Amino acid sequence: MDEQTEISTAKQAADDHLVLAFGRLQGAANRLEYILGRALEQECGISHLMFEVLLILGRAGEPGLSMRAIAQEQVLTTGGATRLVDRMEAAGLVERGEDPEDRRGRLVRLTPLGEEKAVAAARVHVENIRRYFLAPLPTEDRERFAENLRALSHSARDILPRLP
Repeated sequence: MDEQTEISTAKQAADDHLVLAFGRLQGAANRLEYILGRALEQECGISHLMFEVLLILGRAGEPGLSMRAIAQEQVLTTGGATRLVDRMEAAGLVERGEDPEDRRGRLVRLTPLGEEKAVAAARVHVENIRRYFLAPLPTEDRERFAENLRALSHSARDILPRLP
């Protein structure tokens, strides 16, 4: 796959094996995001993005995370993260509290309801991941596939600039 490709027409561009492979990855990711996100909304009443923030906060534990840290984890602007956390706070899933290391700072943490919602949504999500993400793959390829995705994700994350 390392050979240099000569692309001089739109047809060649559309048929290039690397372009096709990346398009399939993107298409699969978009479709799976829709399927799994819709299941979370229907069965748990939260968006996939909210679920991801619940997971980030669950992983972080006490005393919580700054809005900037949440934005960086989700590749959101701080304004986008603030609006999302505002909706989650209104739903009783998270709360803002004082930062013990910075009296001016505020940290976001899970509420007991947020903890419950994270657990319930994770159960739904794991079952749907098994059904729609793993089941179509040959059993012997699943672990390597997951490792390759981790490598791609970390590589892309490391290229992106950190938010100020």
